[in-house]
Amino acid sequence: MSNPLKKTMVYLGLADEEETYEETAPQPVARKQNAQPAPVEKAAPVTPLHRPAVVRQPAPGPVSEILTVHPKQYRDAQTIAENFREGIPVIINLSQMSDADARRLIDFASGLSLGLYGRIERVTSKVFLLSPENIAVSGDGAIAQADSEAAPFASQ
Repeated sequence: MSNPLKKTMVYLGLADEEETYEETAPQPVARKQNAQPAPVEKAAPVTPLHRPAVVRQPAPGPVSEILTVHPKQYRDAQTIAENFREGIPVIINLSQMSDADARRLIDFASGLSLGLYGRIERVTSKVFLLSPENIAVSGDGAIAQADSEAAPFASQ
């Protein structure tokens, strides 16, 4: 295997090693008198890596709090994420943000809700609800036609 790319792929586990190696008997080496024997190298034990199963936290009790956030900058996403991770539903009102920052924040909130098995729903053109997986949201779940036409964040 003289190809360095192939060696790297084998090392990373992306390819199988195709060559077979035969062990040869060690050749005796002439030793000097009073020389120490060479240390014997032993193969280290290999522990296989296992990916942990998805660990979901147990469903908390009834909802006792809903957080409403009026972000002004994208950095306010940290507050949203911290509370949503704790299982608190979050209402995000984007009326005080620029359209570019609001789009970034909604992209972030979408990834957050997907990663934590929650849901994101549009309430109005600039108000969104992030609900954790253990919270059931009842209602229509859709915006009126007039709101969707005026929405600056409509799907493209």
